[in-house]
Amino acid sequence: MRRYGLSERQWGAISGLLPGRAGHVGAKARDNRLFVEAVLWKYRAGVPWRDLPERFGDWKNIHRRFSRWAQSGVWDRIFEALTRDRDNEYLMIDSTIVRAHQHAAGAKGGPRIGKLSVVPEVD
Repeated sequence: MRRYGLSERQWGAISGLLPGRAGHVGAKARDNRLFVEAVLWKYRAGVPWRDLPERFGDWKNIHRRFSRWAQSGVWDRIFEALTRDRDNEYLMIDSTIVRAHQHAAGAKGGPRIGKLSVVPEVD
């Protein structure tokens, strides 16, 4: 399995939920897996859409397709299917994925809320 790719088990769990599959109304999408892996790569790497590698295709088309799937609820169906699988490593969240700003950890700096400066009175 490639670094951001789907395993055969993961692909099998979601492939039947995607538009464009055989027997589904509309055009047949031959690249659903490549498209899903492009979206995974984009979010896992934390890059803008325009920085997707060329091997995934035109970033504008990928973004447009991602938006259409979001509006039609495809991503919701995929996430529901994946959350049913308790052994799915994509449900794991750790500090390599979620990052907090340094001030959230109590680092020095930032605004001093609650500390008033006292100016002595001059007679």
